[in-house]
Amino acid sequence: MKQLVIINGPNLNLLGKRETAIYGSQSFEDYLPQLQVAFSEVSITYFQSNHEGALIDKLHEVGFTAAGIVFNPGGYAHTSVALADAIAAIPAPVVEVHISNTFAREEFRHHSFTAQKSKGVIAGLGLEGYRLALMFLLSL
Repeated sequence: MKQLVIINGPNLNLLGKRETAIYGSQSFEDYLPQLQVAFSEVSITYFQSNHEGALIDKLHEVGFTAAGIVFNPGGYAHTSVALADAIAAIPAPVVEVHISNTFAREEFRHHSFTAQKSKGVIAGLGLEGYRLALMFLLSL
C-alpha cells in the first residue's frame, strides 16, 4: 500500500479556531478522516508541529520511503531556507499547500522558499487543496 504523508507547520493546529474568515471553521483533525475515507487505497499519515526542526526531521524521516508528501509549511514557507533544503534533499515528491491565497495577502507572503523546491503548489482553495494535492501525487 502506498504511503502518503501530510505535514502541517506552525499554527495549523489551531485550524477551526484561528482567523476563521481566512482559514475556515473546520479543524484539520476533523477533516483528515474524510481524506482517509476518500483515499482508502493508500495509507495517509499526518504530522503537525510548530517547530521548524521537527518539520525538518519529519521530512527526513518519511522523505525516503513515502510515495509523496503534502506539506503546508505555514509561515515558514516565507522564511525557511532550511525547510527548502530539506525538501531538496529527499526523493519523495512534495506538493506545497496553503489554505489561503497567499498572493492575495501581505506582500511578504508572495514568496515561498519551500515552493521553489516542491513539485507543485496549491493555494487559496481551503482544505480542498489537500485533497487535490493527494490526487496529484497519486497520478505520478
